Amino acid sequence: MVIFIVLVGCALCVSPFLLRAYTDWQFGQAIYSAEKVPEKPVAIIFGAQVYRSGRLSPMLRDRVAAGAGLYLRGKVEKLLLTGHREEASSYDEPAAMRRYAMSLGVPEEALILDPLGLRTYDSCYRARAVFAIDTAILVTQAFHLDRALMLCVGLGIDAVGVAADDQRPEGYSSRTMRWHWFREVAATTVAAYDLIRRPEPSLERGEAFIVG
Repeated sequence: MVIFIVLVGCALCVSPFLLRAYTDWQFGQAIYSAEKVPEKPVAIIFGAQVYRSGRLSPMLRDRVAAGAGLYLRGKVEKLLLTGHREEASSYDEPAAMRRYAMSLGVPEEALILDPLGLRTYDSCYRARAVFAIDTAILVTQAFHLDRALMLCVGLGIDAVGVAADDQRPEGYSSRTMRWHWFREVAATTVAAYDLIRRPEPSLERGEAFIVG
């Protein structure tokens, strides 16, 4: 763990692009297909945009569908749905994710909600500190998996990943992917600083269900 943090720090000092290349190299080997991923007790599904109508954005639908597929294949026993909920409005990513997961055949008792996953770092930190998750499958798009794996591993979770992109054979628009790729360069830099500084997010449980 200490060596890992030192390597991240060194790459960060040289170049954010080098850091991004390092995370791709370091964690690419931990990304599996849904069929070949090793079984784990829980899959962590990261939140994304939910439209005003309550409909999930395409990327979030794909994440939840991939997570539901893992549950239905018997790869995991629980799904941790982590995302942002706004107290002052009806915006609630985990609740929308739960509705969609249940529509795909996942029973409510298999779903854990974390409404305080405001950032990927917060979601990973809270998965370990609040829900006592020490091993998991991470589910998100491929461009995001490197950073999520870096954070979870750096925070003490034995994690592997499954890319949700397989749910959408036609892929995403090239414009969308370019934007996300450049965003990930900056976000990975911020994530590396977070691993070094270790800020503590809220450790409240919210309305979450508990693992077990």
